[in-house]
Amino acid sequence: MPDIRLRPVAAQDHDRLLAWRNSPAVAPYMYSDHAITPAEHAAWFARIGEDPSRRYWIIEMDGLPVGLANVVDIDQSNRRCTWAYYLADPAVRGLGVGSFVEYWVIEHVFNDLGLDKLWCEVLEDNEPVWRLHMTFGFQREALYRAHVIKGGVALNVVGLGLLRADWEAGERETARGKLAAKGFGV
Repeated sequence: MPDIRLRPVAAQDHDRLLAWRNSPAVAPYMYSDHAITPAEHAAWFARIGEDPSRRYWIIEMDGLPVGLANVVDIDQSNRRCTWAYYLADPAVRGLGVGSFVEYWVIEHVFNDLGLDKLWCEVLEDNEPVWRLHMTFGFQREALYRAHVIKGGVALNVVGLGLLRADWEAGERETARGKLAAKGFGV
């Protein structure tokens, strides 16, 4: 089984992240619809380290960087945040990396950050990802029609949410069972 870890984004990740964000493996699933310029990326990269309502991690598999995970809009007043991740290396898809990251982020949000809701948005045509979220207990809470323009086409976005209460009432154990079946110890 691969060794998967999440580590905080560091200065040495700057150029890699720009390449990933503009790559054919990632760009089609982002809300932006243009090649991100080095200046635009530099401004984004500077902001991610300064904003306490954001956390970014590099996903590593067997010591090699393969993707990015984040939680943003951390709102202590309403006890919720938004999250997203991507695997930039298509060769690691289907190995359980996404499932491991999903579990890790959920546990981090509910246990370490002490929040009560985790929220995400996924392009409707990215069905494998929103279905993965649902296998971890996320509920489809919204459909934003014609919400994002990609390639001149208006696309729908699925909004999904997971409550701490649902996670603790059984979704956590279900997720642990799925990960154990894939060979991951959690």
